[in-house]
Amino acid sequence: MPLGALYAGGVQLGAYALERMGREERERLLRECSTNVDNLAAGRWETLLTSALVVEEPMPLPYALLLVAVLGYAEYAYGAWWTAAVFLFGHATATLLVYGALRGTTDPRTRSALDVGTSYGFNAVLGALTSLLPRGVVRTTARAGLLALAAAPVAKRGRTFTDAGHLAALGIGIGVSLALDCLSGAKHQKIA
Repeated sequence: MPLGALYAGGVQLGAYALERMGREERERLLRECSTNVDNLAAGRWETLLTSALVVEEPMPLPYALLLVAVLGYAEYAYGAWWTAAVFLFGHATATLLVYGALRGTTDPRTRSALDVGTSYGFNAVLGALTSLLPRGVVRTTARAGLLALAAAPVAKRGRTFTDAGHLAALGIGIGVSLALDCLSGAKHQKIA
């Protein structure tokens, strides 16, 4: 079974288990796993991993299936370790960028907000997969379109810091994709 399907299934089962906990216990566990400003400022760096392993509530079926599809295709194209590395790199780097932007805030709700889930890693892998599209207009248009979709919530009035995190994670994934393009181009030059 693909690693992405096991991951998504585990996160989903964990969400159902969290629903069965008491409200206070559930809230405590989510706060301990969260990459919020308070946790990172206190040096709880393990949350860079634990936050990707839990969600506040079960994922809607369309999103869960899309997550499995994107991770599964990345595993098929590049392998499980590559997919896990891009997922974790995108998740952690986007989280740290958001943390850097919010670090000086004094708003206690923002500093202690729940920040858990699969979406930063998902966006990073999705962006990285654009390297598999045909070169030229198709690839460029797909990258621009994805960035525009991710930027739209950031430009709106009711935006949240997670909207910026999604955009950052997608940008990181597209950066990985551009690096793959460069590596691919260098290989073709050596062969020729």
